[in-house]
Amino acid sequence: MSFADVPSRATLKPKPFKAHVSDEELNDFKQLLKLSKIGPKTYENQVADVKDYRGFGLTRDWLVKAKQEWETSYDWRKTEDRINKQPNFTVRFDDDGFTYDLHFMALFSEKADAVPLLVSHGWPGSFLEFLSVFEVLSEKYTPDTLPFHVVAPSLPGYGYSNGPSIDKDFTVEGIARVSNTLMCGLGFEDGYVAQGGDVGSFSCRVMGVNHKECKAVHLNMCFGMDKSKEFPPDTLSPEELKGLGRAQNFGELGNAYAREHGTRPATIGLVLSASPISLLAWIGEKFLQWSDQDPPTAEILDSVTLYWFTESFPRSIYPYRQFIGAAPTVFHPEPQWHLKVPLGVSWNPAELAPMPKSWIASTCDDLAWFRMHQDGGHFAAMEQPRKFVEDMEDFVKEVWPKAK
Repeated sequence: MSFADVPSRATLKPKPFKAHVSDEELNDFKQLLKLSKIGPKTYENQVADVKDYRGFGLTRDWLVKAKQEWETSYDWRKTEDRINKQPNFTVRFDDDGFTYDLHFMALFSEKADAVPLLVSHGWPGSFLEFLSVFEVLSEKYTPDTLPFHVVAPSLPGYGYSNGPSIDKDFTVEGIARVSNTLMCGLGFEDGYVAQGGDVGSFSCRVMGVNHKECKAVHLNMCFGMDKSKEFPPDTLSPEELKGLGRAQNFGELGNAYAREHGTRPATIGLVLSASPISLLAWIGEKFLQWSDQDPPTAEILDSVTLYWFTESFPRSIYPYRQFIGAAPTVFHPEPQWHLKVPLGVSWNPAELAPMPKSWIASTCDDLAWFRMHQDGGHFAAMEQPRKFVEDMEDFVKEVWPKAK
């Protein structure tokens, strides 16, 4: 038995995948990194404070130290080895006139009643967000006891997945469609659970509405709504009020990056493809700002290095035109994306914009499961993988019997 055994009923034919960049690519990167310049000291980059959105951005001191670690002690080969210890695959299929080579990491169960579980990342994340979760599951279970088939794709345009097409626009609805095709093609057309954060939270909501195979949805991010008239402040808990304060700060001071992604994706895509230090500054700020506790620098470097070698950044920011662009579509509160399948939510206080439970409940027919954590941020699976696993175990145990 093996976690890598694709279900026999699968109609798609995944091929095993190993993460590896050539020595030439690695050497070129190291040389470019060495020559990359860090800007001068300024008033702003000495007093930056990213945690509550009220600072001026990343500190120069952090960037200098991170660059030094990247150059001297960081080892991408060790990260590749860690990735390759988990079952990784690529699979090719056609969708809407375009051929996808989709990468995904998966643990397949031999347990007869194992629940198919799709876990979806967002920006600036990747499948690496779930690497520690896979390690926890591999330690805790054997192939014949694992309660899930866990599938963690690189979304189209991210990481080792190709796409989207450069000949036409691509949307979150497209992510949902491609993700559903993957799950059905792996043999889960009778039903699965979709879990997501960030961009994945939007695509999973779309899956719950547009694709009948998606039987339940779990989110660790759900925002974009203002239900203060229906549920005023005096009906909310102290934790929820604090969360709304963070949401207000994000709306006023924390979303400049998203406006750039949504309105000038071509420009910022080219800018951040020219220098690894520029990419580190742009992405590193978000890992520091959106996490409850600062992640180890090496963990941030893993994500940025993956983005660099796969050229993910310019390929990955297309969803922002739907969030902040000429004609924005905010998925969570809009009537057309009201969920009828059961919804579960893990509420983390250092999320981008933590919404009150009553507000979230208004976006679905059945808020079947809700857990308010006292710590944790935007990168739920990466920050606290054991807690994430417990949430998935409890949510699926509670919801799946009636959802399927």
